[in-house]
Amino acid sequence: MSKVVTPAVVSESLEEFWSPRIIGEVDNNYVKVAKIHGTFCWHTHEDEDELFFVLKGRLVIEMKDQTVTLNEGDMFVVPKGVAHNPIAEEECQVLLFEKKETKHTGEVQMEKTRSIEEQQS
Repeated sequence: MSKVVTPAVVSESLEEFWSPRIIGEVDNNYVKVAKIHGTFCWHTHEDEDELFFVLKGRLVIEMKDQTVTLNEGDMFVVPKGVAHNPIAEEECQVLLFEKKETKHTGEVQMEKTRSIEEQQS
């Protein structure tokens, strides 16, 4: 059953940076929120697009052929197969929309990597 969720409230309550929380499901996709700060890591999702929507703050997404800057209320989709590196110079809160099989850091394993189980609200 669906429930009312306020993404900004959930993301504000998160205590750990770069550790997304699943707040909903749409077909074969998860809706997630995360609180981020600093540089994440270069990674790729070979078979999945990844949508970023900035709830609060500013997010820079580096890619090999371009860099985009997202301000509060902006959205950007990183196409599947595109290496990217999210950066938040100051604390930022984002909403993510990803297929359920999308791995947090693609094939890169690092301290910040979170499993789907760790992302459950």
